[in-house]
Amino acid sequence: MTTITLESTSSAGRLEELVDRLLAALFRDGTEQATPALSPVKVVHEARRLRQSGDLDGALAAFSGVDTATASAPQLRWLYAEWLDIARRRFAGSDAVLYSPATGKAAALVPAGDGNATLQVAATLGMRWQVGKVASRRSLRGLKPLHKNNGGESWS
Repeated sequence: MTTITLESTSSAGRLEELVDRLLAALFRDGTEQATPALSPVKVVHEARRLRQSGDLDGALAAFSGVDTATASAPQLRWLYAEWLDIARRRFAGSDAVLYSPATGKAAALVPAGDGNATLQVAATLGMRWQVGKVASRRSLRGLKPLHKNNGGESWS
């Protein structure tokens, strides 16, 4: 049986470290060594912390650098679900759309201001696009409203 003791002077930091290790162990497939600083588990943990503190932009920014190429299928689903939840909260009431070209890749785009012809990247997950990049609506296939019942469409 393993016993964990925490010192009272730094218990918050050690508890956070313990949670990070626990989550990494749960989602690790055993074939690779998890890198705590860049692991999907660490990214989700940091994004949740920022979301709870009210920093939705910071929470979305935490996802922009995650390496989805080495993530397992459950990790990709978890990353996407967390990212989508925060993106929906951040862009509530706007005309933001979702672009998801592959599993573990997504972008939230908002109208660029020149009507409906172009969209500007507002947040990304697992994509090389930078926030602020402008893309034509016509070039992006499969755009969906970021919010349910936006424009009469319903999806989940």
